[in-house]
This record gives sequence, structure tokens and C-alpha cells, in this order.
Amino acid sequence: MRSSSHVLPLGVLTALLLSQVCSGIKWLALSHAPTSLHINQTQHCKLLPGMVSSQAQLCRSNLELMQTIVQAAREVKKTCQKTFSDMRWNCSSIDIPIDAQKYPPDLERGTREAAFVYALSAATISHTIARACTSGDLRLCSCGPMPAEIPEPGYRWGGCADNLHYGLIMGSKFSDAPMKMKRAGSHANKLMHLHNSEVGRQALRDAMVMKCKCHGVSGSCSIRTCWRGLQDLREIAMDLKTKYLSATKVVHRPMGTRKQLVPKDIDIRPVRENELVYLQSSSDFCIRNDKQGSVGTQDRQCNKTSMGSDSCDLMCCGRGYNPYTEKLVERCHCKYHWCCYVTCKKCERIVERYVCK
Repeated sequence: MRSSSHVLPLGVLTALLLSQVCSGIKWLALSHAPTSLHINQTQHCKLLPGMVSSQAQLCRSNLELMQTIVQAAREVKKTCQKTFSDMRWNCSSIDIPIDAQKYPPDLERGTREAAFVYALSAATISHTIARACTSGDLRLCSCGPMPAEIPEPGYRWGGCADNLHYGLIMGSKFSDAPMKMKRAGSHANKLMHLHNSEVGRQALRDAMVMKCKCHGVSGSCSIRTCWRGLQDLREIAMDLKTKYLSATKVVHRPMGTRKQLVPKDIDIRPVRENELVYLQSSSDFCIRNDKQGSVGTQDRQCNKTSMGSDSCDLMCCGRGYNPYTEKLVERCHCKYHWCCYVTCKKCERIVERYVCK
């Protein structure tokens, strides 16, 4: 029988509580929550790191939802690092020690890197909740509604649609809560983070596509049962990466009766709803600079034959690179045996790798 509580060591609990500073993405510290922690009592909300008071209140009133939000925090970290693995800035700063008082400057300042992380975080939490409704992991929601329009001949609505509506409502309520507090930093930063979070959610709306399953004699696909489902998070992250690369630098200036974010180097126009924005320029991330939040690219692996951002020239910032060899053991000479198994041999090969000086 599963235990109804989980007691953390005093040192870990102290670290969790120390990490609860006011930052819009501090809830990503939930990725450090122990996998053995089952959130089924209100006191468990006190054991979760990085939440502001309104998020903790949401936790207490939606215990079942919190397990999904913890999963979303882990997904943000994993997806961000995978999406930027070929760039100088590789999202390594998102994985800070649990006892750190704040995120590094690349995420605390209003940089384009912060813009991407806020957008990805907002998209991921709503994506994870929407999918949890579909899979039956959340009892508070179920499949999304069927579209009102009639499908073309040979198609019919069915299956279980991802519940994007519920995901967006609960996701935004949780992820936007820190930016709506009185002590949430400067007004310019609040506007930037709220805007970029909404860009992330808009990317999620755009990722809702029709998915179908074939039916018919001998796979003839004479009838297709279809539903509305979300694309994989990896594809959404790549869309946001494109927006990151073309992000617009903005300034906080009076527009009419209030201050708003407007593009800095373009003719005065409103900020577009689908563009990421940032307030401060970033480091080039070539060398270590703690004040800028740059860990540098020394010892990063690069691709000698690439022409892209992971090339040794760009990744190493012209400093050069060192070669080394690595032995790989792989399955090879595989044979299928009737019936029904495969046997393989193990082959070794030497590959040459390169790391930045």
C-alpha cells in the first residue's frame, strides 16, 4: 500500500524553502522534486520548491494537478537543453542547484534567452495538462470537445481530442501567477514575461492539428476517425526557437496614457502578438562571464564538418579546438530468425570528436 506522506531530510527541505524567491520561472525548480513524492495531501505543497503564495494556494486546491505540473517542469528543462544543444547558449543555466537563491543573469535579465524560456515554460505546462486530460491522468478534465464543422466525406470525428482549453486555463493561472504579484520586479520585465508567455501559448494553439486513424478492409482506409491533437512538444520548441532567433528588442516608453513595450530600432508600431521580445542584449556566450550569465564554450563538443551553429568555428568562437578519439560499441550484423527474434553481434569502431579550446 502506497504511503500517504513523504518526509524529506531537513537539509533538502531547507533548500527547497530557500529557493522560493519571486521569479516568474522559479517554479521550474519543481523539476528537483523527488520522484517518490506523491502529492496527495495539502501539506505536501509546502515541500515543493519555487512556488509563490498564489501557486501554493492553487496546489492546495488542485492536488491532483500538481503531479502534472511537476512533470511539466522536468519537460521544460529537458526540451530546452535538447533544442539548444547545437548553440553556444545551450540552456544549461536552467538546471541550477536546488539551494540557489536565483537563476543566473541570462534568465533573470530581460534577455532573448529569458524570452524563450518563459515562452517554452508557458507552452509546456499547458501542453502537459492538455495531454494529461486526454490520457485520463486528471479526473478534473476529460477529452476536448469535437469540432463543430462537419468533416469531409470519408472522415468522421471521434477519438479523444487533447483538452487544450483546460490546459490553457490552468496552465496560465499557474505560470503567470508570479508576474502578477506586486513585488515581481520592474513593470517592464513583467510586461515582457507576460507577453512572451502568451506567445508560447499562441504557439501551442497553432500546434493543434487534425490527427486520424484509418479503418477499412485490409487497411484500405475507406473511413478515417479524426480528432484534434497537439503536436509533440519538440516541434513547438523548434517553432519558438525560430521566434527566438528573430526576437525584437523593445523599450518601455509612454504610449498614450501608459507605458508600453515598443520595438527599439523600428518605426513606432505595437509589438506583434506572435513575436518574442527582449529588453537587454545578451552576451555572445563565448567565454565565461558570471555577470552576464555566460558559462562559455570551452570544452563544448563541436562538429568539424558542420556549417551551422554547432560548427567548430562558430561554437569555439575562433579559438580553435582539440581532437580526441572515442570507442563506440554498436549492434551490427543483425539477423531475423523465424519465428520471431533477432540476433546481433557487437561491433567496435573508433570515432574522432572535437572540443573547443
